[in-house]
Amino acid sequence: MAILQKHGKISGPDVVCLKETPSDTIGDAGGHQKNWSEHNTNWPRPLARVWTVVLLLGTCLLYCARVAMPICAVSMAEKFNWTKREQGMVLGSFFWGYCFTQVLGGYVSDRVGGEKVLLLSAAAWGAMTAFTPVLAHFCSQPIFSMTLARFLMGLLQGVHYPSLVSLCSQKVVESERGFLMSTVGSGSYLGTLVIGGAGSLMLDLYGWESVFYVSGLLSVLWAYCVWKYLLKGEGPIITLESLGRGGPRSKLSRRHWLRLFKQPAVCAVIITHLCTASTFFTLLSWLPTYFKDTFPDAKGWVFNVIPWFVAIPSSLLSGCLSDHLISQGFDTAAVRKLMQFFSMGVSSVFTLLLCGTTTFPTAVAFVSATMGLTTFSHSGVSVNVQDLAPSCAGALFGVMNTCGAFSGVLMVYFSGYLIEATGSWASVFTLITVVNLVGLVTFLAFAEARRVDIDSSKGHYHNIHI
Repeated sequence: MAILQKHGKISGPDVVCLKETPSDTIGDAGGHQKNWSEHNTNWPRPLARVWTVVLLLGTCLLYCARVAMPICAVSMAEKFNWTKREQGMVLGSFFWGYCFTQVLGGYVSDRVGGEKVLLLSAAAWGAMTAFTPVLAHFCSQPIFSMTLARFLMGLLQGVHYPSLVSLCSQKVVESERGFLMSTVGSGSYLGTLVIGGAGSLMLDLYGWESVFYVSGLLSVLWAYCVWKYLLKGEGPIITLESLGRGGPRSKLSRRHWLRLFKQPAVCAVIITHLCTASTFFTLLSWLPTYFKDTFPDAKGWVFNVIPWFVAIPSSLLSGCLSDHLISQGFDTAAVRKLMQFFSMGVSSVFTLLLCGTTTFPTAVAFVSATMGLTTFSHSGVSVNVQDLAPSCAGALFGVMNTCGAFSGVLMVYFSGYLIEATGSWASVFTLITVVNLVGLVTFLAFAEARRVDIDSSKGHYHNIHI
């Protein structure tokens, strides 16, 4: 960023606009930056801190609602006589919906404001979660109603992270975005931890329906409080007119995207994120069932809590370690690869060790190590997309997450098929390891940290680097 300051503090969106219109003068660029700042009002620091806590809680509730089905899947399968394949179809249908709204969520958020999209989607998926038990009991074919409900949940939750990235870029100054994103991102593990502990207790004491009711109603309450106290009762209203007006973001040409996707480093990021996401979603969906099948007498709150309790500090550790190494002068690309090696390489060792595990404490320890090391990808491939294309990192992240969600559908469903066909969980853990190694080898071979979203052939802008 020091070099950016040397060249007039040209921000990411301005860089794209300059690239699209290389004939502009420096004065025109400054005028564009003025227009950008007129549309972009940053939160003052106290308000940014409030929003950080609020968005952390929102992401926590997002995962509470998302993981409610995997937590309750075993009980629901017994209630409705589902096979492992049908159980996998229900769990995997979430990702079919999830992969369709990633790019759309970012597109709409850039034009009308990320807070509006976040609020509307939270109210919708919260209501859907609370309504899930009603659909299950009053539909003559619960397998179809639950598959449809999970598909709609995926559609509604798919806009969350792209909208979050858009909101952060619009309202938070660049020097504070890392803190907000890393803190809010830990909400996913906190939510899984909360629903794993409280959800397991509610499941044992009050039945699986209570897990959906509580997580859904709390999500709706969160959306109402944000609308009432932070947005002051204004909006959220999204109209066709507001979409048509657009926002301050520069529009990327088809030629720009085609050139971007031809870069080996960009393809490596997409493939690696696809592998990371698919293995994470598979573990998230099937681990509760694995413990129930392998250790029937084990307490649910133990294996649903401890791995995610380890993941939270592990995620924060990876970020601190990564930033420290870069500040000490280590090559950025090498640091990204090191973090990804821990995430996909070392974690795979513990995944394979699960194949021969015979005791419950050992299994919990190996799963905890696997999930903890997996979080190192937040300082690897997830950050590398910002190294490569800061001017369009949000949209590119949407593409990556779409690919990851689609692969998650296939992996979750295919895992259910493997379990039913082989009768062994070792086949699933082996599959996860193979997919991890494919992504790791790709990332180690092709990942870079140089900026690739600027056309170096365009005159005097070729020397702008990060």
